[in-house]
Amino acid sequence: MDLSPELGSTDPAVGLRAVNALKRLQEQLEALHVANAREQGWSWQAIAEALGVSRQAVHQKYNRRR
Repeated sequence: MDLSPELGSTDPAVGLRAVNALKRLQEQLEALHVANAREQGWSWQAIAEALGVSRQAVHQKYNRRR
């Protein structure tokens, strides 16, 4: 997925749609890698440190998905 042209657009609607697409992609990638880390035995604390958030935040966000 190459959003470079859209992100550089001077049209706010195009640029904002590209930003939204990046947010969705980031969420999907984060969920994938959190699940992978948990499958490999990572603690919530280790995942939180890698993401730069609190243990509570990552646990609340992803523990429901198991």
